Amino acid sequence: MKKLIAIMAIAGMTSSLALAQTPTQSKDAGQPNVFTTVKDARITSIKNQANSGTCWAYSGQSFLEDELIRIGKGEYDLSEMFVVSHSYRDKARKYVRLHGKLNFAQGGSFYDVLYVLKEYGAVPQSALPGLNYGTTKNQHGEMEAALKGFLDAIVSNPNGKLSPAWYPAFESILDQYLGKLPESFTFNGKKYTPKSYAQEMGLNADDYVSLTSFTHHPFYSKFALEIEDNWRWAESYNLPIDEFMRTMEYAIDKGYTIAWGSDVSEKGFTRDGIAVLPDVEEIETKGSDQARWIGLNSSDKQRLLNQLIHTADVPEIEPTQEYRQKGFDNYELTDDHGMVIYGIAKNQIGRKFFMVKNSWGEAGAYKGHWYASYNFVKGKTMNIVLHRSAIPEDIAKKLGIKTK
Repeated sequence: MKKLIAIMAIAGMTSSLALAQTPTQSKDAGQPNVFTTVKDARITSIKNQANSGTCWAYSGQSFLEDELIRIGKGEYDLSEMFVVSHSYRDKARKYVRLHGKLNFAQGGSFYDVLYVLKEYGAVPQSALPGLNYGTTKNQHGEMEAALKGFLDAIVSNPNGKLSPAWYPAFESILDQYLGKLPESFTFNGKKYTPKSYAQEMGLNADDYVSLTSFTHHPFYSKFALEIEDNWRWAESYNLPIDEFMRTMEYAIDKGYTIAWGSDVSEKGFTRDGIAVLPDVEEIETKGSDQARWIGLNSSDKQRLLNQLIHTADVPEIEPTQEYRQKGFDNYELTDDHGMVIYGIAKNQIGRKFFMVKNSWGEAGAYKGHWYASYNFVKGKTMNIVLHRSAIPEDIAKKLGIKTK
């Protein structure tokens, strides 16, 4: 996922712009959402990625922490920077191997988290906080620029051939910012290596699969999602969107959590804990008064739209398979942000929302949690990662996945 992108701040509600209600409208029309939990899983605490493009590491590690709770291992606090550090090292080698023809940036994918778990292990947060540069929160801009600048100098090959010194020099830069990768550490009075700690956790990285839903590849096949942060070229299983959504609901109902990659550059994804897919055209033509809407300036229209996004009955687009594909093809559906879905709720008029754990600290009305409407998730999801046993048996069979 890309770095945290700017999202329009939510304007305050103003009575002068409130939509008029007719006598036939529900008493809940135009009212703020009130949510009731239908089903949720136990999860670990909200973290803060701060000024870093590491949502993929935060959401991926959070997902693994939630899986540990699910299988009865208790609460863990895994180091995100252990994953980030290993991923930068692997990415650097690939970047140089490809003569710089690879996206070298802060972003990554859920697969990076699983790959690191399988190949390198895991460590607790205390073993590698990754804050060697004088701040208490992540601030990765300078580090990224330093690493990228160094690699570009290497790729330019000023000596006519590469020396073996370039990679140790790269590691030295990385270690100055994040700290050296621990070869061993003591936690709760016991000595571990990253591999032995991961072994004690008891998670098998091969038990987790990525699912997506697009039409430019055959359904029930695997393909590498064509997004710049999928630099390991990890493959996802391709499902029709209705089966994709059924899988998500099934997983939540069975007590699983889901690593969720989504487009958050939408007007409907707010900073205040709500994500909906507003049908702006319907709002414009079927609002309180079309003539009054037309008479508003752009600033007031945006203020009204922001107000409506937070209401229980906001008109939403009904996304289709074609809607998703068009968005992916024309860059309206992009790979922005990784989060964790851990539950399902309904608002007061019965609309279904997925309960989301974010990594922006305790932000918004729900202290770091978001409510994403069913339509938003259906229309704006890039991919999900979940345990193979969280897939309905009939769908898993079509994909050739064994659930047990």
